[in-house]
Amino acid sequence: MKTCLVVDDSSVIRKVARRILEGLAFEIAEAEDGEQALESCRGKMPDAVLLDWNMPKMDGYEFLRALRRLPDGDRPKVVFCTTENDVAHIARALHAGANEYIMKPFDKEIVEAKFQEVGLI
Repeated sequence: MKTCLVVDDSSVIRKVARRILEGLAFEIAEAEDGEQALESCRGKMPDAVLLDWNMPKMDGYEFLRALRRLPDGDRPKVVFCTTENDVAHIARALHAGANEYIMKPFDKEIVEAKFQEVGLI
């Protein structure tokens, strides 16, 4: 079973994402900020990361840059999931190593399509 780390400071978003991704046969781990997410990845590198941009302690961009520097940190497919929709944010995320980008609010069809695009399903 593939694993996905859901990183978002909103427990509601994590719960919705968990329900969607478990329905797509993913095992889910959760983190509420970039620091927790990085610690989780040091323990067990996931196959995928669904990543919020704006979080306390360490935002999604800082987390992504740190993740990509870890041993095997280039392996997870990272899908940003955020309300930031301007071209500069998207370009910055992709440049930092994101594989795809989803806008909030999202639904099962959007998540499934993006995960298919990056080869996770």
